[in-house]
Amino acid sequence: MARGRIMAAVRAWFEAQAFVEVETPILQVSPGNETHLHAFATELAAPTGERSRLYLHTSPEFACKKLLAAGEKRLFTFARVFRNGERSALHHPEFTMLEWYRAGEPYETLMQDCAALLAVAAQAAGTAQFSYSGRVADAATAPERVSVADAFQRFAAIDLLATLGDTAKLAAAARAAGIRVAADDSWSDIFSRVLVERVEGKLGVPCATILDHYPALEAAWARPAKDPRVAERFELFVCGVELANAFGELTDAGEQRRRMEQAMADKQRLYGERYPIDEDFLAALAIMPPASGSALGFDRLVMLATGAPRIEQVLWAPVSGA
Repeated sequence: MARGRIMAAVRAWFEAQAFVEVETPILQVSPGNETHLHAFATELAAPTGERSRLYLHTSPEFACKKLLAAGEKRLFTFARVFRNGERSALHHPEFTMLEWYRAGEPYETLMQDCAALLAVAAQAAGTAQFSYSGRVADAATAPERVSVADAFQRFAAIDLLATLGDTAKLAAAARAAGIRVAADDSWSDIFSRVLVERVEGKLGVPCATILDHYPALEAAWARPAKDPRVAERFELFVCGVELANAFGELTDAGEQRRRMEQAMADKQRLYGERYPIDEDFLAALAIMPPASGSALGFDRLVMLATGAPRIEQVLWAPVSGA
């Protein structure tokens, strides 16, 4: 099956690059601290009968960064991850995340990794192109690199950097572009709506696109770029599908705590819940070397390489239920 061939080829590529494959625990004291991600919760029963709350992780990131802090230089993992409330043609409550990290290497190197992995997956699947929902991308062409600001200008005629942090200004620009804006929308809400409605569907054709230099406001895990208005964050798009999310990793534990607390305050306001902060993770972050890391949806990669229209078609046994 194509899925097995692609996984074997990807694993071989990482091993040839001197990466070590790691396994991370699914059960965590915190599932992650992203505003809009929802986790599955469970309880750990101690022999004494005492019970404590644990979560199924939404990403292996915390564990991987603890391993970087412990001295690993290059690592990758095929992690089973879990996100509640997500099910669509491209989403599944349980899926496989391919994450990899490079200590002491610039995040531009991850762009080269992404290009190489696309070529490896296409070769393993025996195809010269990726396809999804009527869109086609050539597998042999190097990804186009486009900044978020340039993409907003090109596809929505919005000068994004001129609106940074100014909700009223971005709202006016979005309305002028014909995009609905609600009275209680935040700057991030409007940014996301423009991105989804006007930009994402245009990316990744006729070749892959690296959407680079996200506004710092939209890069909670990334360090600032040379221009402090933007951050070292990029996403990889193929056929209009978001495939990977990559960062020059933030290693300032105090700043990371502030950002996590803000995200959880927003989560409480929007959804009436919050997740704890993993103190061991922050302690590890304080001693973690400079690093770059990427998370890639492996099931989506298989979909694109095989032309499958729904994620369930590339899973051995999808989760039952609605």
